[in-house]
Amino acid sequence: MSSANHNSRSIRARGALVAALLASSSLFGAHAAMAAGAAAATAADQTTTLEDLVVTARLRSESLQNVPVAVSVITAAVAVQENRNDISDLIAIIPSVEFRSQPSNKDQDILIRGLGTITTSAGAEPTVSTVIDGVVLARPGQMVSDIIDLDHIEVLRGPQGTLFGKNASAGVISIVTKDPTPTPGGFLDASYYTGNEYRVSGAVNGELIKDVLSGRLSGVTSSFEGNVRNNFNGSHVNGYNTQGLRGKLLWTPNKDLRVVFGADYMYTTQDISPAVFLGTYNIAYPTNVRTNSVNLPTILANAGITPSFSNTHVSLNSPYDDRDLTSGAYVQADYSLPGGFTLTSISAYRYWRNVQRGDLDLFPSLTALTPTQQIDLGHVWEKQYSEEIRLASPKGNFIDYVLGAYYLHAPDKENYRRDVTQLNATTGALTQNFGFNSFGATTTNYSGFGEANINFTKNFRAIAGLRLVHDDLSFYTNRTSTSPTAVPGVQPAFAATGSVGVNGYADRLGLQYDVNDDVHTYFTYSRGYKGPAYNVFFNMTALQTNQLRPETSNAYELGLKSRFFDRRLQFDAAIFDDTVSNYQANEPDLVAGTVVTRLINAGQVSTRGVEIDAVGKFIDNLTLTADYTYLDAKIDNFNCPPGSAISCQVNGKPLPFAPRNKFSVRADYTAWTNGRYEVGLKTDYSWQSKQQDSLAQTPDTIQPAYGVWNGSIVLTDRQSDWDARLVVKNITNEHYYLVIGEANGGIVGTVPRDFSRYAGVSIHKNF
Repeated sequence: MSSANHNSRSIRARGALVAALLASSSLFGAHAAMAAGAAAATAADQTTTLEDLVVTARLRSESLQNVPVAVSVITAAVAVQENRNDISDLIAIIPSVEFRSQPSNKDQDILIRGLGTITTSAGAEPTVSTVIDGVVLARPGQMVSDIIDLDHIEVLRGPQGTLFGKNASAGVISIVTKDPTPTPGGFLDASYYTGNEYRVSGAVNGELIKDVLSGRLSGVTSSFEGNVRNNFNGSHVNGYNTQGLRGKLLWTPNKDLRVVFGADYMYTTQDISPAVFLGTYNIAYPTNVRTNSVNLPTILANAGITPSFSNTHVSLNSPYDDRDLTSGAYVQADYSLPGGFTLTSISAYRYWRNVQRGDLDLFPSLTALTPTQQIDLGHVWEKQYSEEIRLASPKGNFIDYVLGAYYLHAPDKENYRRDVTQLNATTGALTQNFGFNSFGATTTNYSGFGEANINFTKNFRAIAGLRLVHDDLSFYTNRTSTSPTAVPGVQPAFAATGSVGVNGYADRLGLQYDVNDDVHTYFTYSRGYKGPAYNVFFNMTALQTNQLRPETSNAYELGLKSRFFDRRLQFDAAIFDDTVSNYQANEPDLVAGTVVTRLINAGQVSTRGVEIDAVGKFIDNLTLTADYTYLDAKIDNFNCPPGSAISCQVNGKPLPFAPRNKFSVRADYTAWTNGRYEVGLKTDYSWQSKQQDSLAQTPDTIQPAYGVWNGSIVLTDRQSDWDARLVVKNITNEHYYLVIGEANGGIVGTVPRDFSRYAGVSIHKNF
């Protein structure tokens, strides 16, 4: 399909989606006055008391302040106010969380408290579990694009394996989208930002059959041309195009049964910038010897690139893009049983299709200075089927509990091809080779779980939870190559299969004491468990056919949740200490001079620190929020192979993507109001200390400390229920990179959307 045809069809699809949302919204115009009246009443009832957030961190609705878990909540309002629309932007608010971004959605990773699995292997699973509407996603790449119709996100920090699906040994990102309600209504959002970025989203909601069936339909279309320039053809890269839909039905045939049917579809294309050059040297660990590249300065100068920590230019002669399709459907049924018990069933299917094409060598042409060209083309097909059934007892008894069973079956299939063209500088002859690998892995998980409160008194209780797990994991790989020996980035032909079945468990024990209605304390011990793994990837060899042992952890947490001054100040704190054994991590390796990585049981790592979350609202028109994390995440004992180089000795060094100090502050101030119209000022600032981006501890892959300041001005009409907002991101123009690494004798970095200052406007209208 030609690029022109694709773009034309994409534009028509976006136009049709916007038109459908606008037309549907008009159906509810008659209810605008009712909605406006409700909004005005809400404004009149405002007090200085902080909102009491309700979360489902323990699979039942509870006040955030009563849950003995360190939880952060991100609301839909924050997403709209700050132009945060995908998971990476949203979780960036939370100091304990880091997002490792790579060119393809397939390669994204989330880390909490310094812990996460950094790998592209189809046979390894994440340490942080991503959940959407109660459905656990097998791989984090399934949920990195725009989130449609968000209600809120709950980020649970620390091991959560007793209650949440599979592999939540470092934490959980739980995404909750809006359910239908009988009340007719909807909304429309439209925004435009410099850099030719726009986003239009909306939803319609209402009753379809009186007292029985309600429905909600939401959609989004968005685009960004990119903030990196490709000097090879003058185009912008590092942009995206997204279209998506989400539909839900709520069926309530009687007072005891509530059933939600949900389905979603999201298609994203990205013109990716793999990396920009920051420097033309490398610094070795642990010697600190600096090696200046002989050829790279000339190569980049010929391409019109000046390497620096403000560079936003590349020169690629092959497209570097990513096409991502995610879809799925689920049914959640909640049935109220006699005696106050609730039976819940969640049945789900998810599908993920990813195609990535990449210019691996990062250079524009074959010359004597750049004699190797490498082009990658990869395909991922992943399906998953899951079923969860659980029983929740009524609260208030001596023992209250949640019991359940869980099943997940996730087959993954991947094809990957790497073309290598080499120039003989002496003869001028070209040699062309390629490798092609058809590989994949299938995960099947069975588990039974439960967690209980033992209420010794109204204010003092014990917590006990357990999950018993059985994992079946199998893989296959079948690589062919045109060369009988290794060429840059391609190993010779190889085929293998393997399988393993492993039993494991996760648990939680703890005590919770309510000092009074506003002060709650807890202490918990949790054992985290993440299943076995195989290093299944394009360059897999016999060295990687051995099973990686399950990753386990022992975590201790002491927490305080409190409210003071008539609930005008909320102050939460957690002290944690987590030690991980059989840590699954990537170790750098070389294939004919090209850096690749291989997944290993790296040894023992630990993370400990302090988290503080505070919100204050001492006057009606000002809310202040502050979050801070001190983190000491390090490698305790790295398993170096016999005879390895001294650079393998990294004991005592920091884990990657784990800054020692990180904080964010935000303010929401109503500057003026006359009862109907209102002018608000909002601002936020996030800062983090330096962080190491490589497990190899190379000094040139350390991200310097940086801070980003954002702000907005909003005009609200409470009677007509709309607002208009002017947003400025990265006000001080502070440059930073998502990931810094080494490549081709130099230093490279991945450019974020807010690498430079940008601004825009957005309009939100409720119907």
